[in-house]
Amino acid sequence: MALFPFGRKAAATATGSEALTAFLAGYSIEVMPRTAEKVAGFRTLLPAGTRVYIAHIEGTPIEEMVATAARLRNEGYEPMPHFPARIIADKAMLTDWVARYKGEAGVKQGLILAGNPQKQLGAFDSSMQLLESGAFDGFERLHVAGHPEGNKDIDPDGSDRMVMEAARWKQAFSERTDARMAMATQFCFEAGPVIDWVNGLKEAGVDLPVHIGVAGPAKLQTLIKFAIACGVGPSLKVLQKRAMDVSKLLLPYEPDDFLLALAEHKAANPDFGIESVHFFPLGGIKTNAEWTHRHGQQPAQAA
Repeated sequence: MALFPFGRKAAATATGSEALTAFLAGYSIEVMPRTAEKVAGFRTLLPAGTRVYIAHIEGTPIEEMVATAARLRNEGYEPMPHFPARIIADKAMLTDWVARYKGEAGVKQGLILAGNPQKQLGAFDSSMQLLESGAFDGFERLHVAGHPEGNKDIDPDGSDRMVMEAARWKQAFSERTDARMAMATQFCFEAGPVIDWVNGLKEAGVDLPVHIGVAGPAKLQTLIKFAIACGVGPSLKVLQKRAMDVSKLLLPYEPDDFLLALAEHKAANPDFGIESVHFFPLGGIKTNAEWTHRHGQQPAQAA
C-alpha cells in the first residue's frame, strides 16, 4: 500500500472504508486568527460541536485570540486555545488570558505546551509549570503535547528520555486532577511507527488518550516546508523521497492511506490508544474540510 496518494481532486462524494469514517468521527482542527478571518462561516465546513484549536503564535495580540474563540463559540464550536509557556511573561498574564477566554468566549478547554521560541521570554519554560500554576482550575479539558518521533529540542541526543519523563509526569498530573486530559501530537506520515509509539506509551504506564496529528491535504512543497519548520522527524524522509520525482511536485498530497492504516488497526484493536484525529490544515481549512466531507464527516449546514 502506497503511503501517499497523489492525483486529481476526488469528486465530492463519500469514499473510503467504514473504519476510516468511524475513525474520523469527532476530529479536531487547528486555526489561527488570520486563517479564521478568511473563513466566511465555519458551519458549512465543520460538523457541529467540532473542537477547534487556536494556535497562538508569538506576537499575536490576546484580543485577536479571544475574538476568534468567541466567534467559534457563537457558531457552535468548541474553542481550545493554545497556551505556549515560553511566550507568557508571568502568572499575572496567564491569569488575565484565562479570565478573558472564560469571560468573553466561554472557553473551558486548553492546549498546554512549551511552545516556541526555544528561549523563554518570561517566567515559564514548560507546560508542566503552567499546569502546576493552578490557573486552569475549573477547565474541563487540558491537552498536552505528544511526540511520536521524539523532539530534538527536548532530547538533543536523539533519545526520548526527557520526552518520556515529561509524559509520565503528565500522566501523574492527570490522575490527581478532575480535568480530562489527552495528548495531541505533531503531524507525521508513517502509520507503523505511530502504532509502535502509542503501544510503547501504554507499556511505559502512560495511558493518556492520543489525538494523532495529521497533515491535511496540501501541495507537496507546502508540506515539506511546514514539516521542516515544525521539526517533523524520520517520516519527513518519505516526503523528501517523493519530492525527487518532479512529476509529483504539482500534485496534491492527501492523508488517506496513513489514516486508513491507523483506522483499520483501531478497528481490529478497540483498546488501541488513539482516541481522535487532529488536523493541521496546511493546504487551507476549506480544502481540509472538503476532504473530510468525502470521508463521511458532514458539516453543520449545507453549503
